[in-house]
Amino acid sequence: MSTMQIDRLLDTVVRTGASDLHLTVGRRPTVRLHGHLKDLQTKILESDDMVALMKAITPERNQQELQEVGGTDFGFAFGDAARFRVSVFRQRGDLALVLRQIPNELLTFEQIGLPEIVRELIRRPQGLFLVTGPTGSGKTTSLATMLDYVNKNYDRHIITMEDPIEYYHNHKMSIFNQREVGKDVPSFAEALRRALRQDPDVILVGEMRDLETIESAIRAAETGHLVFATLHTNGAAKTIDRVVDAFPVTQQNQVRVQLSTAMIAVLSQQLLARSDVQGRVAAYEFLVVTPAIANLIRDAKTFRIDSMIQTGKKFGMQLLDEHLWSLYSESKISAEEMIDKAKNPAALRDKVHQAGATVGRAEWDVEVDATED
Repeated sequence: MSTMQIDRLLDTVVRTGASDLHLTVGRRPTVRLHGHLKDLQTKILESDDMVALMKAITPERNQQELQEVGGTDFGFAFGDAARFRVSVFRQRGDLALVLRQIPNELLTFEQIGLPEIVRELIRRPQGLFLVTGPTGSGKTTSLATMLDYVNKNYDRHIITMEDPIEYYHNHKMSIFNQREVGKDVPSFAEALRRALRQDPDVILVGEMRDLETIESAIRAAETGHLVFATLHTNGAAKTIDRVVDAFPVTQQNQVRVQLSTAMIAVLSQQLLARSDVQGRVAAYEFLVVTPAIANLIRDAKTFRIDSMIQTGKKFGMQLLDEHLWSLYSESKISAEEMIDKAKNPAALRDKVHQAGATVGRAEWDVEVDATED
């Protein structure tokens, strides 16, 4: 299988708009399209094919890392058509590759349905703005859209630290510098430590992976910078708990106080398969840190945040389940998809039934009657 073939495979990914391409021994190349896996009609891959495919696209430095630690990640441009984020890893002694397509064009707020209030918040000179959700929920896309908005409309120095760089940004009204972890700088913590001497206005921390990075991000937000960061958490309240829990118990009270003043918002998101047209739609939970919410964070009462989001609609807040319900009511997603992604599936299922509709039974829905002997 020559390089010609990898180009053909990538062409297919770009043409169909698939999000990922999976290559592994003993199976045909497979794409993920609108959330579902589909085999391509080509030959079943063998060990030699995998080595050839890997060598066709993997930089020398990454081949070295693959040898040493059994896996490597990198980004590369496929002509002008698209960019890909690639993960190469060993499994059962063979190679496997997963390539994620990164769209070239930056989307607008309207296209991805970001809450309108976000525009107001990202004008602020300082604070911590967290974007959270599971892998593949579109966090990178939301952040790229927000940073592009700042880049177009304000004169700021934006500095990002990413692993790897996904969306490429040009300088517009802002100066836009992007540092790739592993290539331009060894770690997020190191990039963040240096960033504060680079006269930044806006900082993006691709991932808050360790305590040092979390601490530095909070400190940067307190000292007059607008800091965007991502976490793999579900829901706004849980995100705050997760940040606090990363610290030793003796520091947790102090961190709560810092967060209550530094944090401006948490955007938590999920991507869902659409039922009305092909493609996907994002559902958002949005928490804006008002003085009342700041008090809850400081007093370790995050369990009360959800009910405050519910009553905070005038500040642009919304709960994930409320957004899911509105997408379902507009026939954009199926009841099953809504319930799969919900934080409180039972409550939404009841709402569907009250509305006179039914939900296909999910595996976890089978009730076992323990009273029979």
